[in-house]
Amino acid sequence: MKLSIIIVNYNVKLMLEQCLYSLERSMQRLPQGSCQVIVVDNNSQDGSIEYLKPLFNQVTFIANKENLGFAKANNQALRLSDAQYKLLLNPDTLVSEETLIQVIEFMDANPEAGAVGVKMIDTHGRFHPESKRSFPTPWNSLCKMFGISKLLPNSKIFARYHLRYLDNDQIHQVDVLSGAFMMLRDEALQKCGLLDEAFFMYGEDIDLSYRIELAGYKNYYHPTTILHYKGESTKKNSIRYVKIFYGAMLIFFRKHYPHYNILFTLIIRIAIIFRALLSSIKRLFLDTNRQGAQQSKEAKINCLITTQDSIELQFRKMQITPGPKYQIEITN
Repeated sequence: MKLSIIIVNYNVKLMLEQCLYSLERSMQRLPQGSCQVIVVDNNSQDGSIEYLKPLFNQVTFIANKENLGFAKANNQALRLSDAQYKLLLNPDTLVSEETLIQVIEFMDANPEAGAVGVKMIDTHGRFHPESKRSFPTPWNSLCKMFGISKLLPNSKIFARYHLRYLDNDQIHQVDVLSGAFMMLRDEALQKCGLLDEAFFMYGEDIDLSYRIELAGYKNYYHPTTILHYKGESTKKNSIRYVKIFYGAMLIFFRKHYPHYNILFTLIIRIAIIFRALLSSIKRLFLDTNRQGAQQSKEAKINCLITTQDSIELQFRKMQITPGPKYQIEITN
């Protein structure tokens, strides 16, 4: 097996349906039988398995009886796969016809590549800075959490967290890749280990990227483009998100930077609390003043058309070049 595609699902069956349709088209560029798709469902309450299983009989579905979290659910599928490459993919993504073949060809040509991520854009065509990042060292984290990196986005000293000074349309060696699309070399995984299950959700991709480099491999950013709805499968402004995300950052910091003194650790914790409070206040403001707009947005997301033909429409709207088969005219 050349490639195993692993998707963890939790209550986003319509988005996952679109994702699977886009994968079907992308897999047509690969030799028949060389690719498998494994969906791990974390006890969704929206009937995901019952709805999707009849539509995608070539997909392997694993139905958990509880929400095991992102890391543990991915590890379930990773242990079942003996493929040369393993792709961790979010359900709220659309890949183009060229995505899989381009990344696989890059991995084949660069044996030092332990993992490869891609250029992710949102529904407005905006670049996701999480597509390429540096490790959250104490300095990089401080610059990000206190907004210095936003004030000086092109600085190689103050804006390293999101590497904004690197060209989004060029291949780069980077530190951290996003778990929304992360193609992994099995050989590298054998050396560095699977995802750390201490991370329930968020942070596990940073930790894995770190361990891949420790194992002697490199992480690369590739400019082939995918659509990532981002934040629609998880409520980014919720207090629960704030607690889990910043809690994950603390886990990573304790694990990989234990040698820093207590005072510096305290500064990082204060900064984390500060950012969490700002996020919570922002959420309260949005709930109070923009409730109607938010409900309208969520309704639009939930009403996405989910036929194969709608994938072409989605790519046209997001101005992604999905491959010659679509024959889409890209406009600025």
